[in-house]
Amino acid sequence: MIKKEKQLPVKIQKLQALLRRLPQNHIIRAKIEEEYAKSMAGYRGEQSIDYHLLPLLSKEFLVLHDIRLLNKKHYFQLDIVILTRSYILILEVKNMSGTLCFDQTFKQLIRTLNGREEAFPDPILQVRRQQKNLQTWLSEHNYPSMPLHSYIVISNPAAILKTIPNYSETVLKKVLHAGSLQDKIRLLDNRYKDQILTIKDLNKLSRQLIKNHSPNNPDLLQQFQLSRSDLITGVHCTQCFSIPMKKISGSWVCTKCMFTSKEAYIASLNDYALLLGPTITNKEIRQFLRISSMSSASKLLTVLNLHHTGSYKNRKYQLPILK
Repeated sequence: MIKKEKQLPVKIQKLQALLRRLPQNHIIRAKIEEEYAKSMAGYRGEQSIDYHLLPLLSKEFLVLHDIRLLNKKHYFQLDIVILTRSYILILEVKNMSGTLCFDQTFKQLIRTLNGREEAFPDPILQVRRQQKNLQTWLSEHNYPSMPLHSYIVISNPAAILKTIPNYSETVLKKVLHAGSLQDKIRLLDNRYKDQILTIKDLNKLSRQLIKNHSPNNPDLLQQFQLSRSDLITGVHCTQCFSIPMKKISGSWVCTKCMFTSKEAYIASLNDYALLLGPTITNKEIRQFLRISSMSSASKLLTVLNLHHTGSYKNRKYQLPILK
C-alpha cells in the first residue's frame, strides 16, 4: 500500500507564489521559470511511477514518496522508498527526454536533445550515496541488516538510453525504464525469500520514516537574491492570477476577468507565508494586500481566527498555509 503519497512539494508551492509575484520583465524571472519547469517535471515523473507500482501493492509492499532524512549533519532525499519484509528498494526517478548517455568514465549523464548536449551529475553515484545513507540511518535506528537495492527509473518512455563502451553492465544493473519496473521488482521478490521484518516491524519502520521526514523548505528570496521590494503586492485573482483585485462592497473583484470573491485574500496570505514567513503584523498585511484601513485589516485577521502573540500594538499573527 502507499503509506506516503506524492504531494506537491513546498518548494514548488513557493516557486508558484514567486512567479505570481514577480514582474514579467524581471531580470531573474527566466531562471526561476526554468527551476519551476525542472521541479514540476520531476514531480510529475514521480507521480507517474505509481501506475507501475499499483499491481504490486499489499500490506507487505509499502511505498513512501519523497522522504528526506537527516544523517548526522546532512540531509539526504529519496524519491521513492519501497519497504518489504525481505528487502528495501530505493527509486530515483528521472523525467527526462531525448537521448541519455550514462558516461561512467567521467561520472556524468549526457543528454542530447534537439541537437544540443547537456551534462548532468551522475545519477548512479547519486543512488549509491542514497543507499549508503539509508543503510547508515537504518543501523542507527536499530533495524536489522537487510538487502538494500536502488534503481534509476526513467519515467519518460520516449527517452533513449545509451552508455559508453565497457560500462554497459553497470548501467544495465542500475538504470531502467518505468515499464520494466515490475519485472525488476519480481526478480527481487524471487531472489529474497527470507522474511527479515515482521508486519509489525514493517509498519513501525514506515511510521518512523514518515515521522523523521523533513520537507525541503528553501528560502527562495535568499536563493535568488531577491528582496521584498521585488514582489508585486496586492490580492491576486485565483482565476486568472491578475494583481491586484479591487475591494468593492465587501468583495474582491478582478478588473481583468471580473471574478468576484469574499475570500480571495486568503490565497494571497498564503503567498506571504510561503515567501516572507509564517508571521504577519497588521501593518504588514496592509502593505502586502494594499489595504489602507487598520480596522479593515483587523477584521480580515479576526475572521481567520489566527493564533497570535504580543500586545495589540505589537501583535503578530501566525500564518499557516491556509486552504
